Amino acid sequence: MARLWVERKEDGTWVGHKDDKAEVVFGHGDDVFSPGDLLKIALAACAGLSSQFAVESALGQGKGARIVVDGTYDSDGDKYVSFSENLVVDATDAKLSDDDAAKLEERIKRHIDKSCTVKHTLVEATPVRMDINIRH
Repeated sequence: MARLWVERKEDGTWVGHKDDKAEVVFGHGDDVFSPGDLLKIALAACAGLSSQFAVESALGQGKGARIVVDGTYDSDGDKYVSFSENLVVDATDAKLSDDDAAKLEERIKRHIDKSCTVKHTLVEATPVRMDINIRH
């Protein structure tokens, strides 16, 4: 499994790194993702990747979905208390019957329910261990 880490930049933003050189910038402000944004993106991305096979099998290679995700934030508890996702598949070119569209919807749901690690993690109470090391 790839090693992940974050580091602060001089401009106050942070950069998430992955061993294979992938990076994502985050922080506070309108021009960067917040950690909460990244959590919601991870949830939507997981649904997208999990549903990709079902969508492409029905509609063809390269077809996909647009997934809009939102979260209800509780400022008193400083946490998200729920998330909602809206997965939209444009199948107008495929001219699916109502029955075929319903079957595709069910197949997408099954794929996400089976394979979306982020959703599984958020639905469960997941403990987080934090170690702090001060180098001096």
